Amino acid sequence: MPDLLLEFFSEEIPARMQAKAAEDLRKLITDKLVAAGLVYEGARSLVTPRRLALAVQGIPARQPDIKDERKGPKVGAPEQAIAGFLRAAGLASIDQAKVQADKKGDFYVAVIDKPGRAAIEVIAEIVPDVAKNFPWPKAMRWGASSATPGSLSWVRPLHSIVATFGPETEDPEIVRFEVGGIASGDTTRGHRFLSPGAIKVRRLEDYLDKLEKAKVVADPARRADIILTEAKTLAFAQGFELVEDAGLLAEVAGLVEWPVVLMGSFDESFLKIPGEVIRATIRNNQKCFVVKKPDASLANRFILTANTEASDSGAAIVAGNERVIRARLSDAKFFYETDLKIKLEDRLPKFSQIVFHEKLGTQAQRIERIERLAAELAPLVGADVEKTKRAARLAKTDLLTEVVGEFPEVQGLMGKYYALAQGENASVAAAIEEHYKPVGPNDGVPSDPVSVAVALADKIDTLVGFWAIDEKPTGSKDPYALRRAALGVIRILLDNKLRLRLSKLVAKHYGVMAGLVPAIHALSSAKKDVDARDKHGHDGGVSSDLLAFFADRLKVQLRDHGARHDLVDAVFALEGQDDLLLIVRRVEALGKFLETDDGKNLLAGVKRASNILGIEEKKDGRAFAGAPDASLYAQDEERALATAVATAKAEASAAVAKEDFAAAMSAMAKLRPPVDAFFDKVKVNADDKAVRENRLKLLAEIREATRAVADFSRIEG
Repeated sequence: MPDLLLEFFSEEIPARMQAKAAEDLRKLITDKLVAAGLVYEGARSLVTPRRLALAVQGIPARQPDIKDERKGPKVGAPEQAIAGFLRAAGLASIDQAKVQADKKGDFYVAVIDKPGRAAIEVIAEIVPDVAKNFPWPKAMRWGASSATPGSLSWVRPLHSIVATFGPETEDPEIVRFEVGGIASGDTTRGHRFLSPGAIKVRRLEDYLDKLEKAKVVADPARRADIILTEAKTLAFAQGFELVEDAGLLAEVAGLVEWPVVLMGSFDESFLKIPGEVIRATIRNNQKCFVVKKPDASLANRFILTANTEASDSGAAIVAGNERVIRARLSDAKFFYETDLKIKLEDRLPKFSQIVFHEKLGTQAQRIERIERLAAELAPLVGADVEKTKRAARLAKTDLLTEVVGEFPEVQGLMGKYYALAQGENASVAAAIEEHYKPVGPNDGVPSDPVSVAVALADKIDTLVGFWAIDEKPTGSKDPYALRRAALGVIRILLDNKLRLRLSKLVAKHYGVMAGLVPAIHALSSAKKDVDARDKHGHDGGVSSDLLAFFADRLKVQLRDHGARHDLVDAVFALEGQDDLLLIVRRVEALGKFLETDDGKNLLAGVKRASNILGIEEKKDGRAFAGAPDASLYAQDEERALATAVATAKAEASAAVAKEDFAAAMSAMAKLRPPVDAFFDKVKVNADDKAVRENRLKLLAEIREATRAVADFSRIEG
C-alpha cells in the first residue's frame, strides 16, 4: 500500500515547541485519514529546528465505496418537504427514490451509492486544512496582507512543502495542493551552511538518507543520543564526567540539525562560586553542559553543541562561548560576593513590604506564622526548638539575594551556603535548603528533625491559609501548588515514620492565622454564629475539608505504590482518622487480610448484611440501632453469631487500641464461620415482627463490629 511523506520546511522552530508540534502533526493528519476511511498501518513524526515532517505507512490507495440509505418524508408529504429531501440526498427527482413501508406508513428512501475517492485527492484536501489551522502556541502571519486569503499563519516563515504519495515499488506522486501561496512538491533543503542546496526526495528512507548526506539528522531522539554520547566521550577523554541534564539535552537537540560537540574552559578562580550557580549560569545563558572531576566537584570545563563543522575545528566557536561564559560567571561571582556581605537576618525587614497574598498578608507575616508552627512541631518530630525557630526565621531570606534573583532555581540552596558562611548551625543551614522539599515525586524527603519541622510548617501554613480563604485547587487548576504541598506533607510523615494528629494541628494553626491575618479573622468571626448551629468548629470546616483533601492525596500516593484506593476510603470513613502513618498501617493490614479466604468471605458476608439492612431500613424508614434482645433468639445460629460478634468486637477494639492491626484482622476473621452459618440457616425477615427487628439489629451489630477496623461498606468487591 502507498506511503505518505510530508515536510513543512521553515525558518527556525523554537526548541520548546518542537516535540508537541511533531505529535500534533501526527495526530491531526492520521485522525483525518481514519475519519475519511483511510486506515493506515503506522505513522512517524520527525522534527528539526527547520522542518516538521511526517511519514504515514500503509495507506489504502482509495477510500472504500459507501452505500447509504437516507429516509425521507412520507408519500404524499408537502412539496416543500419533498424538495428539501431531494436536495439533501442529491437526487434530481422523486422518481429516483424508492418507496419503503413501515408501521407508520410509506416513506421515500434515497439509496446513495458513493464511490470511494483516490487517497491522493483526499490527502490534498486534508493537509492544507491541517496546515491552515495548526495549533502553534505562537505563530507569525505573512503574505500580501494579513487579511488576504493567500496569507499563512505558521510558527516562522514557511519556505517549502514536501508531499509525496505512492507504493514502494513505484516512484511516488506529488500530492498537489497550495498553502499560503506555497505549492507542494518533492524538494527540500539540507543544512543551512553545510549543504544548502535543493534536494529531491521520494519517501521516508530516501528522505532520511539524503538529509543525512546533506548534514541533517532528522530524528530528534537520534540527535539527542549523538550529543549525549559524544559529550560523555569528550569528557571522559579529559578525565572528567559529564553532569547529565535531560531537560537541557532535549533543548539542545532542538537547536541543531547537525550536532557537533566541543569542549571549552573557564578560569579556575570561578570555582569558588557554588557549583550550582556555575551550572545554572552556563546552562541558562549558553545552553552548555558542565563536567565534574572524579571527586564529584565541578571542573573548569563546559561542553557546548555547535550546529556546524567549522574549518578551524570549532576553535572560534569555543572562544566565543568562553567569552560569554566568562562575562556571565563574573556577574555571578559579583552577585555571590555581594550577597555574602549582608547577613541573612538583616534582610528580614524588607519582607514586611512584600505581599505574599492579598488575603494572607505579607511575607513577614507568613514567616512569623511558619516560625510559630515550626516551634510547635519541633518537639513532636524530635527537633531542637531554638534551632527550628532560627531555621524557620531565615528560611525565606535568600529570596532577596542577588543570586536567587538571577537564578530562582537555586533558592533554598543558596540560603544554606550563606547560612554556613555566616556561621549558622549545620542543621539550621540544612533546613533552609530542605524546607521546600520534596518538590516532586522523585525529589528527596528531609530527614533531619529541624528540616522536617520547618518543611512541614511551610507546607501546612500554605494549605491552611489557602483553605481558609477558599482558594482551593479546582479540576486541573492548582496555581498555588497545593496538591504538591499536601503530597509533601504525606511523604515527610510516612518516610520519617512520624505520628501527627493533623486535624488538631490544622485547627490550632487556623486559630493562629485568624489572630494574625485580618481577612481570616473576619471570616472566622462571621462563622461563629453559624458554628453554633452546625457541626463545624470555629475554623468553619477547614480542618475536616483539608483532611479530606489529604485523604485524596494519600490515595494517589498509595495507589502509586500498589495500594487500593477503596481501602483508604474504608479507613478514613472511621471517626478521628487523621494520623496518616497509622492510616497507612491499617490499610496495609486490611489489604493483607482481604487477600485471604477469611477476608474475602467476611467481606461478602458484611456486604450482604449491609445490603439487607439498607433495604429494610429504607422500607421501614428507620435505623435498626441498639442491642438485640437475647430472649428473642430462636435459633442456635443467632446465639452463636451474637457471641462471636461481641467477642470479635472486644478483641478487635483492644488490638486497635494497641495499634496491632494484624491482631484486629485476626479477631475479625473469627466472624466468618458464624456469619456464614447465620445466612445459611436463619431467615432474617421473619413473620414475627419482633423477631425480624431483633435479627436486623443483629446484622447491624456485625456492621458495627467490623467498623473497629474499617468501614467495610466502602470496600469494593
